[in-house]
Amino acid sequence: MIASGDVLPDYPYLWRWQKQRGEDAGRKERPVCVAIASKGENGMTHLALLAITSTVPMPHETAVEIPPLEAKRIGLDDGKRGWIIVSEYNYDILERSFSLTAPKGPLKKLSPAFLKTVVRAFRPTLLSRSARIDRL
Repeated sequence: MIASGDVLPDYPYLWRWQKQRGEDAGRKERPVCVAIASKGENGMTHLALLAITSTVPMPHETAVEIPPLEAKRIGLDDGKRGWIIVSEYNYDILERSFSLTAPKGPLKKLSPAFLKTVVRAFRPTLLSRSARIDRL
């Protein structure tokens, strides 16, 4: 079961600029943070997935920098800085997804305190729905 705070190591994240160009699949697999995982009335698991990147965010992007301890916790401790982009997200449904693959081994998790920080920063994006990229 995938839950909020889980880090999926290899999801083909579709960036908003790629979607605007008409693309429908991410160009490469990257780690993503499950910001929200919730069961709908139909029993399906709805996911809001945030990209994790080592590229410095662009001025138009909003991101939360990953502290070194969190980077180590989720397996990104390679000495590079990392960010979770919160100004856009991929929306997917676990049980219907063509993009999600079964994880190999246990998933890494963000600490509850850091997840709270990420979700707080993500909230305005989630409420606006303007930056949602549907992967259905």
